[in-house]
Amino acid sequence: MKLVRYGAPGEERPGLIDADGAIRDLSGEIPDVSGPVLAPQTLTRIAALDPASLPKAPDGVRLGACIGDVGHFIAVGLNYADHAAETGSPIPAEPILFSKAPSCIVGPTDDVMLPKGSQKTDWEVELAIVIGRRASYVAANEALDYVAGYCVCNDVSEREYQMERGGQWMKGKSAPTFGPLGPWLVTADEVGDPQDLALFLDVNGQRMQTGSTRTMIFSCAQLVSYISHFMALEPGDVITTGTPPGVGLGMKPPRYLKEGDVVRLGIEKLGEQEQRVRAFAG
Repeated sequence: MKLVRYGAPGEERPGLIDADGAIRDLSGEIPDVSGPVLAPQTLTRIAALDPASLPKAPDGVRLGACIGDVGHFIAVGLNYADHAAETGSPIPAEPILFSKAPSCIVGPTDDVMLPKGSQKTDWEVELAIVIGRRASYVAANEALDYVAGYCVCNDVSEREYQMERGGQWMKGKSAPTFGPLGPWLVTADEVGDPQDLALFLDVNGQRMQTGSTRTMIFSCAQLVSYISHFMALEPGDVITTGTPPGVGLGMKPPRYLKEGDVVRLGIEKLGEQEQRVRAFAG
């Protein structure tokens, strides 16, 4: 099942994608695609609905972030060995965790805004995990039972802020528009094995990143289990799981985003995003 949120920013309505690719309105069934709705029993009820019985959304409507009211947006750094190598970093012995501010979350086709004075804004295609029920001290072999679904994330990153401004990665990861999510939240049953998904990212039509979740250092199950030993994960929390090689930072010389660039990215089974890069305004 593919769940979406559609409409103007701040006014998104919940929906699902029918067999023909059309958006069907779910606002008569659920208030939003957010925490409590992601419980297994609620997802089962939604899956049992006849999409043809639901109102159709207008054609061409904007898609918002596929998950609303995110409480914690957790990110994993250097989770692909070849990405660690391109940045000159050692392979981590344990997952590297940092936060992205939930206020950075936007829709999959919304503009990415360069922060004021930014010179080193970079791209990162990532698989994001969406938690479906409270997870605390869960074992790795049970961890995926706590996952509602998965989506595409562009972990947009300002490298100067991340690496040259005091060592706090969150500084370079949390600017407004730095967390596009979607287009869809695809439920775990439809995705199957999250460790067998192809990823890609293009800038201005040039392929920059090609990878597979098979090459993650720490799997989705390991990450959910590990993080749950440091904090309670709540329904609607998002974990973005790291990026394969091909980021601008790793190029020689480095290459960063500029106004007018177009970034297109996607993950097998989870759909595609496209963002235009804009300069800071205001």
